[in-house]
Amino acid sequence: MPHGAQEKLPAEKPHILLSHEMLLGLQPLLEGAYTVHRLWDHPDRMAFLSGPGQRVRAIVHVGETPLSRDMLAEMPQLGLIACVSVGYDGVDVAWCKAHNIAVTHSTGLNAADVADHAVGLVLAAWRGLVEGDRRLRAGRWSHGERMAPRHGLRGRKAGIVGLGHIGDAVARRLEAFDMHIAWWGARAKESDYPRADSLLALARDSDVLVVCARADADNRHAVSKAVIEAVGSQGLIVNVARGSLIDEDALIEALKAGTLGMAALDVFEHEPTPAERWADVPNTVLTPHSAGATVDSIPAMVGMTIENLRRYFHGEPLATPVGG
Repeated sequence: MPHGAQEKLPAEKPHILLSHEMLLGLQPLLEGAYTVHRLWDHPDRMAFLSGPGQRVRAIVHVGETPLSRDMLAEMPQLGLIACVSVGYDGVDVAWCKAHNIAVTHSTGLNAADVADHAVGLVLAAWRGLVEGDRRLRAGRWSHGERMAPRHGLRGRKAGIVGLGHIGDAVARRLEAFDMHIAWWGARAKESDYPRADSLLALARDSDVLVVCARADADNRHAVSKAVIEAVGSQGLIVNVARGSLIDEDALIEALKAGTLGMAALDVFEHEPTPAERWADVPNTVLTPHSAGATVDSIPAMVGMTIENLRRYFHGEPLATPVGG
């Protein structure tokens, strides 16, 4: 090194924060470019915010998990919340926008997989596939004790709540079963499928109601006791969106009373949902929030998150901004 020359120090890697333990698998993919902090390593949040939190410039987040505005306000360098998930209902987007914090998500990347799962739930509940499996394994398959015949899907009416990427994919799949498709959403849009006048009207006219809408503060418990009972004692409600969209207590009450025929749920108001909550609830098919988690969709969503981080730190337009 020439006399008097100063050694050039490497630039400090940007500090980012993983918000939830389920994101642990991303850490090895991020450590090469970023200094990674894990929120669950810091039970003393005030100590974190006054220490490492002062340097955090981006949060990698699971969108349905609430992020406290008070916590975000204590991170002076924060400029991006990158949601690995499609949903971002745990993020106050309006507040973030007012405080110059961008929000991104993995829009549309797992829509096909979620729609496939939704159709699987429809078939499993409507045709009694899970009940049939239980009966066979319990030695209850005999000529004297058989499952009662069930209706087919052909000619039945399917109502789709929320006709976004997932809702549209579900509608197209159910149309292949020769079902009649209608939908309802808070915002009108161009579609080949008719839009009901209201969610209650859609429920009254549906044999199968599939909930696909994005959750927000305005549609909590939109599938209310009245909507649930409108689907009726022979009807089926499927939820692959968010648990908050359904009044879960009213749903359980209706299933026990027989005022709702069946329910097939992949999402719940509180997750993981307690097994004992469902132990004596009849006519249900339940899966553990797994509709969008496939070996195809997860890498695509992780890749999109990493690309949004790269773009943010290079001053480039974000790939999938919320509302963009």
